[in-house]
This record gives sequence, structure tokens and C-alpha cells, in this order.
Amino acid sequence: MRAAQEAAQKRKSLFVKLGVLAAVIVVIALVVTLIVQNNNAKIADSGAVPQGGTAAGGIMVTSPDTVAQKTIEKVDIKTLEAPAEAPNPATPRDLTVADKGEPINITMYVDANCVHCADFEATYGDQIEEWLANGDVTVEYRNVGYLDRGSPTNFSSRGANALACVADESPAAYMSFVKALWGHYPEGEMKNAELADLAIQNGAAESVTSCIEDDKFRPFVQYATTAGQYDGVAGTPSIFIQGKEFALGTQDFPTEVEKAIAANK
Repeated sequence: MRAAQEAAQKRKSLFVKLGVLAAVIVVIALVVTLIVQNNNAKIADSGAVPQGGTAAGGIMVTSPDTVAQKTIEKVDIKTLEAPAEAPNPATPRDLTVADKGEPINITMYVDANCVHCADFEATYGDQIEEWLANGDVTVEYRNVGYLDRGSPTNFSSRGANALACVADESPAAYMSFVKALWGHYPEGEMKNAELADLAIQNGAAESVTSCIEDDKFRPFVQYATTAGQYDGVAGTPSIFIQGKEFALGTQDFPTEVEKAIAANK
């Protein structure tokens, strides 16, 4: 009987400990959720636009070390009107279609936390830079935060903010940072300080640190993300060549771009 009582007492003690542990886990989960919600709540509805910024929330790159002049000074998410339902197929706003004789445009919706975006950059990043260097293309990066829902730290939006900061502070380093950011994907998410270090390692000025830490362009990212969702862009990467959607997985990217370049000469 004594052995049975001792065993029962041990079981009871174990259950109590497990109950306490479960309660602690729940509290931690709630705290993390509240932190994420508070971080999201701190993002203003309106904010500044980085160098290269477009009215759709993109960053227009014109060569391997230059971005275009921004076409708008400020964005405000309240100016976006939600459609009754997202268009199908996607109809992104303000797609650039180059005139005859000009560099063709490639517009890409990409997410810093997207494995397929990382794969696309690894496969075609050097080719894109070559087209840029030859004056054959311009590239508009619409860096969105679609995958924040799966990240407790909102890494998609923070990565997009870091890209905007580099475009604004050190446009010559933008393409190098693009390659480094998605090249880091297999190693997991980064803190803002790590994003700043990576940017500086790839040619950005040290002033980029305060821009990244202060989430300076998070409203711009939020605007780009919401606009993309309203326009029916369901996932990343989504790519448009001269205003026409590229069928990822069906068409060959270099072939389609080269065809568009030849047709525009």
C-alpha cells in the first residue's frame, strides 16, 4: 500500500509539473502574439518613399548600381480601396511597359522570407544584373510582406524595409544586398542588427543601420503588400515582363526576357 501511495504521489507531482509547464508555454505564446500584434500596430498608415520608389510600392532599378528617381514622396495605405474580390488573373497597378527602343521592364513581387524567391535569385540573379549592365532592362522590385503571417518577427516586412533602406541610403549597393539577402535564406531569419550588418558588408553606408532599426520604410512595405493583395497577386515570386505575367514553372525566364528585348529594339 505504501508503494502504491508513493507511486500515486509521484504521478500527481508529475502531472502538476506538466500542468505548470503547459501554462508557462501558453503564457509565452500569448506574450509572443502580443509582441507581434504590438509591432504591427506601431506601423503607421502613411510614410516616406525611398529612392527608386514607385507609386505601387516598388523600387525601380535602372543599372547594377543605380535606382531611378522616386516618382512619389509619400504613400498612405488609407488611399487604397479594397475590391469586392481580388481580380483573377492578377492585375497589378502601374506596371511599366517600355516604349520601343527603351530597356524593357521586369516587375517582380518578391518576399524576403520566400524560398522560391531565394531559388529564383540564385538561378537568375547574375543574368538580371547582366541585362541591367547592358541597358536591356529595368527591374522593379515590389518587396512585399506576404509571409509575415508565418513569422513571429515579421521578417518578410523587416527584410523589405532593409531593402528600401539600402535603396535610399546606398543605391549602388542595392543589387549586392538583394543577392546577399536571399543568399542568406537557408540560414534563417535575421534580427534588424544582422540585416544592417549584412547590408554594410555588401556596400551600404553605416547610416543604413538607423534606417533599418527605426523601421523607416515599413509603411511603404505595408502599402506595397496591401496593394499587391488588392490587385490579386496571390504569391511570390510573381513576375511581369513588359506588363505580361510570366508563367513560372511553365515558361523559361531568360528566353521570355530575351524575346521581349528583341521585340522592343
